[in-house]
Amino acid sequence: MKANAFAEEASTSLVDLQSDIIDKIAFGETLTAVAETLCREAEKIVPEAICSILRITPDGRLLTLAAPSLPQHYSSAIDGVSIGPAAGSCGTAAFFGAAIEATDIETDPRWTEYKALALPIGLRACWSSPIRARDGRVVGTFALYFRTPRGPGDVEREVVSHCTHLCAIAFEHDETVRRMQEMAYVDLLSGLPNRASFLDRVASLTRTGDQPFSLILIDLDHLKDVNDTLGHAGGDALIRAVADRLRSVDPSFEPHRLGGDEFAILLPGQGDEAAMADAANRLIEAVRHPLTFNGETITPFVTAGGAIFEGPRQSAETLCQNADFALYHGKAESRGSFVPYRQDMRSAMTQRVQAIREIEDALADRRILAYYQPIVRIDTGEIVGLEALARIRMPDGRVVAAGPFQKAMTDARIARTLTDHMLATVSADIREWLSLGIPFQHVGVNVTSADFSQGDLESRIYAAFAAADVPLRHVILEINETVYMGGQDKRVARAAEGLRSKGMRVALDDFGTGHASLTHLRDFPVDIIKIDKSFVERIVDDRPSLAIVQALVEVARKLDIRVVAEGIETLQQNETLLSLGCVLGQGFLYSRAVSAAVATGLLQQHAQRNGDAVAVLPLRARA
Repeated sequence: MKANAFAEEASTSLVDLQSDIIDKIAFGETLTAVAETLCREAEKIVPEAICSILRITPDGRLLTLAAPSLPQHYSSAIDGVSIGPAAGSCGTAAFFGAAIEATDIETDPRWTEYKALALPIGLRACWSSPIRARDGRVVGTFALYFRTPRGPGDVEREVVSHCTHLCAIAFEHDETVRRMQEMAYVDLLSGLPNRASFLDRVASLTRTGDQPFSLILIDLDHLKDVNDTLGHAGGDALIRAVADRLRSVDPSFEPHRLGGDEFAILLPGQGDEAAMADAANRLIEAVRHPLTFNGETITPFVTAGGAIFEGPRQSAETLCQNADFALYHGKAESRGSFVPYRQDMRSAMTQRVQAIREIEDALADRRILAYYQPIVRIDTGEIVGLEALARIRMPDGRVVAAGPFQKAMTDARIARTLTDHMLATVSADIREWLSLGIPFQHVGVNVTSADFSQGDLESRIYAAFAAADVPLRHVILEINETVYMGGQDKRVARAAEGLRSKGMRVALDDFGTGHASLTHLRDFPVDIIKIDKSFVERIVDDRPSLAIVQALVEVARKLDIRVVAEGIETLQQNETLLSLGCVLGQGFLYSRAVSAAVATGLLQQHAQRNGDAVAVLPLRARA
């Protein structure tokens, strides 16, 4: 009768325990708290038992999750023990994935190496059962210890069965929660902490303010190029490789992936600019090694900008802004290297934001105008073409060059919008000149790096001029060295070649001022080079400048490339260029950039007509 009563009472208690544990899991109590409750309640149902719940680590080691009635030194001693065929009851149960009933610890061979821990504290028997995840993995063990050598009875087996099942539910829920947290705080592609994790961490570091630290932001160059050429699988492989390399540089560094091609590295304890620069250069160098994807070689390049935490009075937002300013400056001025934050970068960014706002307002108010500077034959003064230049009519009516607004052109959206506006304006003006029967040849249109970023420049230009019924033979695409050498040369070359196949010509603008070399005249699809005015303005009195221009003219002639000299302002420059064999030029000697209406009059008077000379130098016009 007593046995039946005990069994009934135990059964009722197990139902209550199950309800209590399920409630705790549902209301979000931690796995440790749930395990502690389970152990204590199991010990109430089986008063002579001592309960423990262990977790199995991914590398197959025991770790105490809950053992409220065992001495702390005992739990500490078994933490880290590897599971195996003779690793006590719990380690052996986990190893074989089966229940182990050691009815006498002193004589059980599975306890040979561990009985010296158990016997002195009175533990004589231990039954352990594996806790399995839904996919069959052994994730933990549930064990009952006893102070006398003995095996389990029916009631105790039922307690073990119920408790093991509840443990499995608790473990499964904990894994689900941790997986959701990983999804919220870990970038699944790279395995690095994500933007949310970064924001939490940098907020914590700035909030406490009790240690110096630095922040380095890293931008991965040309990720879109890799996606375009090798597909997104190639881009993903590149991101994972970069993440692995950033992670491997130093265990004290804390890399995060912010998304896309952006990474952030926190350097706790480093508040010195030299140390920050050294860390940044190590990171850059670690990344800059080729990797292979599907037989193709990819060489990653990154640009970095960094800022040092200035103390408790600086917010996390300000620190991140400073690092972002430095990165922006690096991308604009020093790609592939590290740039530390300087105070003047903030004012430069403020000016950029103001310039963007002014360009946006001018576009909205239709105050962006196309002005045209003639390109003439130096020997006759005949107009053979024009270069379209953006001008802005200010709210007070003044028309100013776009130079002061160049900072806005670093914004890709603004640059593309301005180009599209100029394409529409220029195509309409050309259509007007053609309709008037003017013997018109061509207009040069300038484009920026941003225009090549989406790979759609060819279709945009074609659509703009087709809408105005203007053949592309009347258009010259002007690309300066900065655009060509800005890291997108393949994309630029592809777009240029596509437009040339439709009849458009390509000019390399400001030649000689950037990093281009004569070899690029061989490799890049160029019809015209425009010698920068910095050479032309010194051609009369500076022998090196004269020699350079002479060499360029000769090389271009042999490559069947036309040459235009920019910035001609004096008759002496004009005569010198002519003596060198340079036939085409533009500059204030002939005309400043003028409105479309004035350009129409100039073309009607001075356009080249079947080679007949109709103009004399100098050709001048007032806007």
